[in-house]
Amino acid sequence: MRTLIPWRRTNRLFMEPFREEVNELFQRFFGAPAEEGAVVQAWSPRVDVEETEKEIVVKADLPGVDPKDVEITVADGALVLKGEKKEEKEEKKKNYHRVERFVGQFYRELALPPGADAEKISASSAKGVITVTIPKTAAAQPKKVTVKAQD
Repeated sequence: MRTLIPWRRTNRLFMEPFREEVNELFQRFFGAPAEEGAVVQAWSPRVDVEETEKEIVVKADLPGVDPKDVEITVADGALVLKGEKKEEKEEKKKNYHRVERFVGQFYRELALPPGADAEKISASSAKGVITVTIPKTAAAQPKKVTVKAQD
């Protein structure tokens, strides 16, 4: 049977890539359903990067992650944050008992600019936010030049 609307027949072909992209987005965000032998879902924490004259400050949001479970390394000019988030929520009510578990590895790699002093990096944790401070070398810090007036 022929349709009077020409785009109606090709609508499935047109929408298929969009549907696949949305499905992939949901799978990355929510993870795949837990199955026996399933691979642990990886996610990347959100980070804020701020650069001042003397240092670079990286703040990573890791709520519910024990600072002992976070590994911070510097290799090949990049700052690497990795670890594992383990969370368990248990709820008991009169008619039901529910236990939800989430386990996920995280990995975030940030390129360091030239002049970052990798030997003096420090990290601290407060309220689910890990702050990594990377000082700049003296050569990388801006220098002020005064202008002399000539008469």
